[in-house]
Amino acid sequence: MRSASPLRKPVPAPLAAREGGRARPCVDRGAQRELSSMSSLTEKDRPIVQLLLNTGTCPRCILRFCCVGSQTLYRHPYKDLMKNLKEFLKKNQEKEDTVCFDVVDPPCKRIRLEHTEEGPDDMNHNGGLQQIPSVNDENTAVENLAVKVCNVCLGVLQEFCEVDFVKKVCQKVNSADYQFTSFVFSVSLPPQLSVRERAAWLLVKQEMGNLGLSLAKDDIVQLKEAYKWIIHPQLSEELGVPADGKSLFEVSVVFAHPETDEECHFLATACPDCFKPAKNKQSVFTRMAVIKALEKIKEEDFLKHFPCPPSSPKNLCVALEIQCNNGAVFVAGRYNKYSRNLPQTPWIIDGERKLESSVEELISEHLMAEFKADSFNFSSSGREDVDVRTLGNGRPFAIELVNPRRIHFTAEEMKGLQQTINNSSDKIQVRDLQLVTREAIGRMKEGEEEKTKTYSALIWTDKAIQKEDIAFLDDIKELKLDQKTPLRVLHRRPLAVRCRIIHTMKSEYIDEHHFRLHLKTQAGTYIKEFVHGDFGRTKPNIGSLLNRTADILELDVESVDVDWPPTLDN
Repeated sequence: MRSASPLRKPVPAPLAAREGGRARPCVDRGAQRELSSMSSLTEKDRPIVQLLLNTGTCPRCILRFCCVGSQTLYRHPYKDLMKNLKEFLKKNQEKEDTVCFDVVDPPCKRIRLEHTEEGPDDMNHNGGLQQIPSVNDENTAVENLAVKVCNVCLGVLQEFCEVDFVKKVCQKVNSADYQFTSFVFSVSLPPQLSVRERAAWLLVKQEMGNLGLSLAKDDIVQLKEAYKWIIHPQLSEELGVPADGKSLFEVSVVFAHPETDEECHFLATACPDCFKPAKNKQSVFTRMAVIKALEKIKEEDFLKHFPCPPSSPKNLCVALEIQCNNGAVFVAGRYNKYSRNLPQTPWIIDGERKLESSVEELISEHLMAEFKADSFNFSSSGREDVDVRTLGNGRPFAIELVNPRRIHFTAEEMKGLQQTINNSSDKIQVRDLQLVTREAIGRMKEGEEEKTKTYSALIWTDKAIQKEDIAFLDDIKELKLDQKTPLRVLHRRPLAVRCRIIHTMKSEYIDEHHFRLHLKTQAGTYIKEFVHGDFGRTKPNIGSLLNRTADILELDVESVDVDWPPTLDN
């Protein structure tokens, strides 16, 4: 299923090779594609590189703003990337307009080159675009190459790409004891990162404009995308399973940066319509709300409130949460209920429990234990009252097991689990217990109004009856009823008149005051009300048909005519 394997350690950067008496940052062909390639950085990228380095941006964010699409390049060790950028800035422009770095993967995003007549005006205003020291100054670039927290990603593409953090994530996954054959990795970033990215883009945009070029915001490699390029191979190797975007097993990391939490707040004043309180959100400054506001705010207004370039933070991001979650597993079957003192679901009124157990609890407690799930959701094809038995082949049901640790069960193991449930109580039995898909559960609910159900009712009458008094019921076919919502369920069902059909009836005389009635009805028919009339709310009813008072003493569901789930050889 999965096996642990050691993390791949970063390969050290190669020494510069000699060619024509001149040092070139090249390596032998066997290693160059794994290590020293700086993708297709060219002279047009030089201004971006030197500008962002001087303002405190990390090498990987610089690659993003240079629209480098080589996934392999982002995975190189941080120090090697910084060293190669330093070498890149030192090189003189060569004839081929490419700085001796071999292409690993073709870039997936490129700078949009649009020659303009003149560059945009400088946008200095209250901490807007600031004067950046030139990299040509002696030691300027070198001084800024020291490792410090990136002013754009706040350290996400620095510290949190390293082996130690990957091991920390994998230790969390392994300690949670999940079964999985692949994983999908998700990351939640602080919303202020979008603000800082906008400021950096405006800075680069102005520099490119001065050169008669332009850089579209959408051309920049997204931070999340770059982070996953780096982290996926490491997690995959350590966990021993592949990364798969369709995997049901999710590993998620939530980052926060308390030092800069308030950097989004100016947007609420500039774009108040973008920030609406939500019940499930602790703060109105969600990532989507911030992005929406950034799309709406004018550039000049943004620059009045936020420094460009963004300031360098003192602290790294923190990983607030590292969580695992498995997609839900669905189990289906049919249940029989033999007790007349057992509700289908927990019976709780005004916070007080009326009965000690229920059908769903008797089934789900064993499933929860075996699947090691956090919670469950129970559903069925209709429901019976607490005093009604369900006989015959039983009632179809399905249980959604939320965030299960164990997900793989053989047919024999499911059969054993079914036997465990059946041995635990004489009030219920289950059959055809099996794993199903979410989509398959829809079949249980399809055409509920068209389904038929068969009942057996023990009926009492106030006046004495003879066998011939009830014989006419056997001849009634397709009897149409108008049923107003019963008084007993009016507290949880809307008031309405429902048309239902009694397809067939067969009477069985017992004595002068009792007979048994077998009915085949449309699903959703209130059988008790059809017998006693519910104070005239169901018409016609057995009482009105017999011209006497009738009541129901016992009711059994004999069949639920739904061909699902598939019958198993139990």
